[in-house]
Amino acid sequence: MELHECQILDLKSIRKLDSDKGIKDLALSCVAFANSKGGELYIGFEDLTHAPLEGQRISEEKHNDALKRLKGNCYNVAMESSGILATEAGEEYFVIKVFPSVNTFASTSDGRYYIRVADQNVPMRSEDFQRLAYEKEEYLWETVKTRSHVEDIPIERIHALCESIRASERVKKHIKQMSDVEIMENYMLTDEGALTNLGVLWLGDSNQRNRLVYPITVQYIVYDSREQKIRKVDWHENMLNPEQLLLEIEEQATELRYSFDVQVGLFRKPVHHYNPKVIRELLINAFAHKSYAISGDILIEVYTDRFEISSPGSLPLGVTKDNILHQRIRRNPHLIRLLSDLCLMEGEGSGYDLIYELNAMDAKQMPVLESDFNSVKVTQYSAIQNMALLPLFDYVNNSYPSLTQKNLIAFGLIAINEKIYSTDLTRLLQLSENARLRSYVDNLLGLELIISRGVKKGTQYVVNPRLIDGVRLNIPTTLKTIEPHRLKALIEEDLRLHPDSMISEIASRLPDVERKDIQRWVYNMARSGELTTNGGKSSRRYSLV
Repeated sequence: MELHECQILDLKSIRKLDSDKGIKDLALSCVAFANSKGGELYIGFEDLTHAPLEGQRISEEKHNDALKRLKGNCYNVAMESSGILATEAGEEYFVIKVFPSVNTFASTSDGRYYIRVADQNVPMRSEDFQRLAYEKEEYLWETVKTRSHVEDIPIERIHALCESIRASERVKKHIKQMSDVEIMENYMLTDEGALTNLGVLWLGDSNQRNRLVYPITVQYIVYDSREQKIRKVDWHENMLNPEQLLLEIEEQATELRYSFDVQVGLFRKPVHHYNPKVIRELLINAFAHKSYAISGDILIEVYTDRFEISSPGSLPLGVTKDNILHQRIRRNPHLIRLLSDLCLMEGEGSGYDLIYELNAMDAKQMPVLESDFNSVKVTQYSAIQNMALLPLFDYVNNSYPSLTQKNLIAFGLIAINEKIYSTDLTRLLQLSENARLRSYVDNLLGLELIISRGVKKGTQYVVNPRLIDGVRLNIPTTLKTIEPHRLKALIEEDLRLHPDSMISEIASRLPDVERKDIQRWVYNMARSGELTTNGGKSSRRYSLV
């Protein structure tokens, strides 16, 4: 049983139950979960081993006392216990399930407020209270009943939606067997015959949607090379539901469908400025994660080299530009479920994985994310970073069907960067530790698509030269991927011709080599006595012995 701490899971030692300080620490985790989207506290798992102590046993009395003391050390926290459980080896533990505090702020008994961000419990700042208040309002927005009744909606409109749900391969069998009324209630479109806000958004007419606070409104603006506005289309009449609006935008956004031809061997291959699946995911994300408690349009701005999508509201608490690839926090869970079940978006939490995969395989820059309290903006650039890599990516995609999405993302990033350190790849993939990198690169190493050099934090990854030779790519030669022993010889030759040089001067004469590689070798050679040094730390010069 292998567990890892994350946004919705925390591991705590059984020894926490033996002291008041330990109980307060457990209560703090419960408060953080309650102020987020809930979570589970596994009590009986050690921090270092992520496993229970050998032979660990928990009495019913100790379990009940822990639950009682926990409830007494936090306010506005709803929790329940799993009871005492056991691993396959017989060690005992229990799980506290914490429910999200929808209507109130949770706090510890001594007045401290925390929130869960990734795998950490973080003290709430003053600005977080306002953001959290919006989050709670947005969480309730979908299910609030309106004055519109299901009988106000044409029956054929309801039946068409229900048939689309029944036809979806993502919908479970027992839901497909429900009646239209039961499906409407299951997806929170109705409540006791009244349409919810979500029901009006999806099934209502323009008059009904106009009464919502706030429906989806969109502006689409195109700029020329001087960033002068040349075309604008807007959707402010609330005539369309989210699915219809998505398809209408895709049809009207002709500038996003532009492409150009790339020479591939004897043939020319059309390459889109923007992959249609990337456009779809970014648009649907703007719909799904929009703040419906804040007034504002979704703004799509198209420039000659990029397009930008801005939507009202900040990122959900706990999500940042540095962890969005792995965080699974939903702002509008019922809308997201409906969009996903209708196959309008990728499965829950996998949209950005698909965007990263498609950009990596198209040799494109990953989307740039900016967020403040009022809005989120995503920028996608159209430029291909290295045209020569496209035949390689086509070959790998077609010849290695066993590669996972993680493998393709990592391979694309390694190829685009030509050579990359494991620490830098971990950062680009937004991983919390190097150990998690194995699921991205181990298969690539096993298939010999990439090779590694160095150890631990000095590990480097490059595309296997034999693969490039086999595909017969015309990739320009670069010193960036030079082997370590050859780089050392190159530095020695440079210092033989230019003694008493600073690292910056050596780097300027070897522009294709990364400066940190030069720096690493110069420091190692100085420590081993192969180089002499002269001057202070900031102006140190090196010469051969």
